[in-house]
Amino acid sequence: MPKYAIIDVETTGGIARFERITEIAIVLHDGAQVLDAFTTLLNPERSIPWSITQLTGITDEMVAHAPKFYEVAKQIVEMTEGAIFVAHNVSFDYNFVREEFARLGYTFTRKQLCTVRLSRRVFPGLPSYSLSNLKRHFNIPAEKSHRALDDTLATVQVFERILAAQAGGQEVKMLVNHGVRETKLPQNITLERLHGAPEACGVYYLHDDRGEVIYVGKSINIRKRLFEHFADQTPKGEKMRAGVADFSFEVTGSELVALLLESAEIKRLQPRINRALRIRQFSSAIFSYTDQNGYRCLAAGKRTLRNAHTLELVADFPKLDSARAWLDSILRQFQLCGRLCNLDYHEHACFHYTIKKCLGACVGEEHPDAYNERVDQAISVLFRGLSGSFFLVDTGRHEHEQAVVAVQDGEYLGYGYIDTLDTYGTEDLLETIQPPYADPDAPRIIRGFLDGRKRLKKVGF
Repeated sequence: MPKYAIIDVETTGGIARFERITEIAIVLHDGAQVLDAFTTLLNPERSIPWSITQLTGITDEMVAHAPKFYEVAKQIVEMTEGAIFVAHNVSFDYNFVREEFARLGYTFTRKQLCTVRLSRRVFPGLPSYSLSNLKRHFNIPAEKSHRALDDTLATVQVFERILAAQAGGQEVKMLVNHGVRETKLPQNITLERLHGAPEACGVYYLHDDRGEVIYVGKSINIRKRLFEHFADQTPKGEKMRAGVADFSFEVTGSELVALLLESAEIKRLQPRINRALRIRQFSSAIFSYTDQNGYRCLAAGKRTLRNAHTLELVADFPKLDSARAWLDSILRQFQLCGRLCNLDYHEHACFHYTIKKCLGACVGEEHPDAYNERVDQAISVLFRGLSGSFFLVDTGRHEHEQAVVAVQDGEYLGYGYIDTLDTYGTEDLLETIQPPYADPDAPRIIRGFLDGRKRLKKVGF
């Protein structure tokens, strides 16, 4: 019979990585009755914002002499061991508990169950599935909202009503296992093995019955992504899983490292299911050169030794069609000349000039300096490489570790891991870097990550 740890936490804010727990309540339940209960205020080792105090009623004075999380951590582990972690909006409470343990260097992992999702399935049609609305709907008495024990006891009553419903037990089983039916799993893959996969960022591998890798994927939550693969009952999902007999994984901590590793592993292993990122070398490119009239021209073509010596490389592409499509897009965006972009072979004015989309460089009406300024702007958009020498510092695989990605003179050198408790000079950091598998996609991945992740720490050298 499964055991359930029904939990609620109060916190100093909404983001687990930056905030702390101020109160926790745990009620153990066997599906029929309450077995045990535990609740305590916690000293968050920081002040509680006034807005949070207004919401919960918990003040700095109330938690000043309360135990710190590490003082009750062992009790929480022992109490929840072997139990399913249940909460109303479980990701919030679970992430806070897991993050508190991560600060202690301990990996806390439990099966999870969300009573919000369960309530939606078992009691469809309610106007709201907030805990306060469910308490009203079921006439559940509770003295205080936004206090851990009262909210936990209310969640217990909601959970008992779910279990008592006709389809409740089956819905619980399906949600705990993310919709995966054990009878549909390959022989070597059990629900317990899937639950044992880490809830961490990294790369995972799907193997066939000979052990060969047939698919490589990346996820910020490896366990969740594996469950999604095996729960997908669509024809596409069935086709993808065909031949899968096992899985493995590598935790990276850093999402950037996971992206780089995934891309490199796909090129190295050439898995049959992966189609994107398999090309080991980019055979096509957009080049630049200056014609006899001083106009800077662009052209899409194959990468050859002759082109490499006579033309300036702007950006490389896996296929010539991709290069031409990008060039056509940039032509329209910056009102460039079709003839000077080698996409229009009219002898005099290009087609875009006739529809007033080219400013006349092809017939000498626009001065080369003005035209070339827009070409430079277009090239800055097209350029997908890297420049300079720098380290990118990201999350490591555990609390006291950081991932480091190195770029020197615009070239990706690889990645490594450092201990956050030590200090490192440039030479020391470079020694931690492992040379990567040759991957033409790496500069694009790093640049794309930098463009989209403003918080990533960048250290020049």
